[in-house]
Amino acid sequence: MERSAAILTRLTKLTDTSLIVHWFTADAGLIKTVAKGARRPKSPFAGKLDLFFSAEINWTASRSSDLHSLREVSPENCRPGIRRDYDATLLAAYFCRLLENAVERDHPEPGLHDLLGRALDHVELQGASTRALRHFEHELAHGLGLAHEKRHAAPALREALGGLPPLREQLFDRLEVGKNFRFPHPDSEV
Repeated sequence: MERSAAILTRLTKLTDTSLIVHWFTADAGLIKTVAKGARRPKSPFAGKLDLFFSAEINWTASRSSDLHSLREVSPENCRPGIRRDYDATLLAAYFCRLLENAVERDHPEPGLHDLLGRALDHVELQGASTRALRHFEHELAHGLGLAHEKRHAAPALREALGGLPPLREQLFDRLEVGKNFRFPHPDSEV
């Protein structure tokens, strides 16, 4: 049995009762686990598996595939603030997707695990912003050894990864529009 601090990055339905859970762990990197029976009402996983949760997990490594068996989950930070704001949810999803594209499976990257945790904590507390998006990209490029003093992180990441997740453009559109939106003053005419 293996154990590590982990951040839940993606959930996929496997069967009527089970889920495939993608984790970015501090000790094993990106892993996929099967949470058998997780969709049942009385599952031991009930309430413990949701996007962006940080948890201590135990799993049994598969000998024949990259799909391991999830045994235990102990949530440590559920980050409910992210799920209350659609833009925050989109930005957190972008962080996870970009990181999944940037690192190899089953290869530990504790510095990048820490970066993702800090980024998700920031978005939960401060909300989504283009500044947070750019800062995450900069820190990721630096962590991957792609940062250059005279070059922005996005082009370096785009070149190294063969592109950036399409969600990035949607985020810029949404966050720039929101930044300029102002509620009308109650005394002004509409």
